Amino acid sequence: MAMKSLTRKLVSCVILDLDGTLINTEGVVEDVLKVFLVKYGKQWDGRGTLNRTGKAPIEAAASIIEDYGLPCTTEEFMTDIAPLFSDCWSKMVALPGAERLIKHLHNRGVPIALASNSPKASIETKLSYHHGWKERFSVIIGGDEVREGKPSPEIFLEAANKLSVDPSSCLVVEDSLPGITAGKAAGMAVVAVPSVPNQTHVYSCADEVINSLLDLHLENWGLPPFQDWIEGTLPIGPWYIGGPVIKGYGRGSKVLGIPTANISPNGFSDILSVSASGVYFGWAGLSTRGIYKMVMSIGWNPYFHNAEKTIEPWLLHDFNEDFYGEELRLAIVGYIRPEANFPSLDDLIKRIHEDRRIAEKALDLPLYSSYKGAPYLITPLVQDDR
Repeated sequence: MAMKSLTRKLVSCVILDLDGTLINTEGVVEDVLKVFLVKYGKQWDGRGTLNRTGKAPIEAAASIIEDYGLPCTTEEFMTDIAPLFSDCWSKMVALPGAERLIKHLHNRGVPIALASNSPKASIETKLSYHHGWKERFSVIIGGDEVREGKPSPEIFLEAANKLSVDPSSCLVVEDSLPGITAGKAAGMAVVAVPSVPNQTHVYSCADEVINSLLDLHLENWGLPPFQDWIEGTLPIGPWYIGGPVIKGYGRGSKVLGIPTANISPNGFSDILSVSASGVYFGWAGLSTRGIYKMVMSIGWNPYFHNAEKTIEPWLLHDFNEDFYGEELRLAIVGYIRPEANFPSLDDLIKRIHEDRRIAEKALDLPLYSSYKGAPYLITPLVQDDR
């Protein structure tokens, strides 16, 4: 995803949003609403999610009441639903790259602020489930500590004031349109990390739009770069996916020249919901053939209009026959790049073969090659083990 090079500027501190940017709140919100709406004879269908993302809790509540035609006031809604959320704070896991980013900035002496539309007490409760996070922020501001929440710039200007820096020296990292609007209005550089899939075009006002925090290159903003990339790859694992092959050596492989497989996401929704869409690599154990180097994409396949992310591994080996119906066990050990659209099939093929070159070279490194002999590639895998 591209950066607007003409608007790039150097910064000295970072202001982060919390919900949807650092922790995965959307899945928990959906689970709560699915249960809560049954009380009113309604069924959660996701309507209005994009419009509510990043809004203050009271505004989000009013939006849900309107979207679903609920016969209650905003105050009644928030009073009734609050206990359900309180039971779920511990389930809000860190999004890919969040721990890495916070730790890196703190260790390199970059001041970090947290500015969220959530109430301060709610923020502190959520942070308590992420060891070491609270201590690494120089400033934490909740939506109830300012007169107007995002999209007003007030919360970001207050963060800059408490950091004792000029707003123009701040980089805001946000997942929502209200947050991006607030950051730009405050005169700050803004990187958008959309929490709603396939909506990149909505965030065009940001200075840069990235797929996940794994794709944030701090050096573009004059900040200390990450030092953990190795030969064009980022170590992230290992983590595991396994299941029967729905389609092996099928669609695309004849054109692309690489055997491909589609496996069902059933049983792996928890892993996939917190996995950034993109291209990964690792090792693949095919039940009757052996263990092979592998590149894998995770994302929303535009050809099938999937409601869930798909898993599509590419086995870096030549096969003379199909492998439909076999059991495939995957050990994902590293990350290469974000999901991307390509202008032509030739461009896609070229990039896939570049991904192959990167993965094959990296998997010869001791850091990654050591996982080839792991037991889970050759013995039955327990689903959702991580």
